[in-house]
Amino acid sequence: MPSIRLRINGRVHDLDVPAEKPLLWILRDDLGLKGTKYGCGIAECGACTVLVGDEAVRSCATLAADVGDAEITTIEGLGGDHPLQRAWIEDEVPQCGYCQPGQILQAAALLRGNPHPTDADIDRAMDGNLCRCGTYQRIKRAIRKTAGGGR
Repeated sequence: MPSIRLRINGRVHDLDVPAEKPLLWILRDDLGLKGTKYGCGIAECGACTVLVGDEAVRSCATLAADVGDAEITTIEGLGGDHPLQRAWIEDEVPQCGYCQPGQILQAAALLRGNPHPTDADIDRAMDGNLCRCGTYQRIKRAIRKTAGGGR
């Protein structure tokens, strides 16, 4: 098996995994980073969203070989005290919580590229991140709060 070097959450990992292995399974199975969730397996639900550089990607459909030397950030890599995470807690966004790591990372990508998004910007950026519990309004409120747009 070829060796793959990945930079994840500020650490370099040399892994003996096939280059065609999806990033999701490297994170979960090979590195024990369980915050990234498996949802649909076809990049449609957003549960597996991580950041590659500043871009939100679906890790279930991103191959290890396609990442290159870009920094990968998982929910664990945000450090637990990220402004989005604080807003999520303050606004009691999660219900079941399953989709929330992907939601937060998608929102982080949005705010990195657009620190003051409009509601339409938020809707566009978050479209495709599904929440079976329907917490979309709370998600939007937490993003606005983090961006300084209040409630």
